[in-house]
Amino acid sequence: MPLLNEILNYNHSFVEEKSYEAYQTTKFPDKRMVVVSCMDTRLVELLPRAMNLRNGDFKLIKNAGAVISHPFGSVMRSILVAVYELQADEVFVIGHHQCGMSSVDPTKLIEKFKERGIPENTIDTLKYSGIQIEKWLEGFDSVEESVDNSVEVVRQHPLMPADVPVHGLVISPETGKLDLVKDGYNAE
Repeated sequence: MPLLNEILNYNHSFVEEKSYEAYQTTKFPDKRMVVVSCMDTRLVELLPRAMNLRNGDFKLIKNAGAVISHPFGSVMRSILVAVYELQADEVFVIGHHQCGMSSVDPTKLIEKFKERGIPENTIDTLKYSGIQIEKWLEGFDSVEESVDNSVEVVRQHPLMPADVPVHGLVISPETGKLDLVKDGYNAE
């Protein structure tokens, strides 16, 4: 059975049996926090459990590497909406050890695009349009430095209130152990 059909069949039962009732909450985070984390599958349940967070406790933004690379991109916009509209009072940027973004090779990734049918002239058009595709696809060498950089993008944002602490942490995808990179209460 195709994955979409499997999901829709399950969803029908989920709704019919009112299984959603266990997850009902408001749009406002009970712990008044927003978390930016990596999309790694190992963190889906581990990260909230390692932080003692449940459904309704926090706003969660996920992307590759928990990287906030552009101060006016969608991740930063989401953080600002969480702070100004959804009552988040603290921001947590949480990367993880053994992150796939630490091994991304832009040249090899572009080759994979081509292998999957993206024409060379599409890549060239992007480059000629001023998009630095290799830079855009670049990963990082140190997860701690990446988290620190992302914390600074948030902290230094001209629209971020100065009284919102921005913390940086790195989690072990095996044990859930959190290592502190930046304490937002004592930001320099």
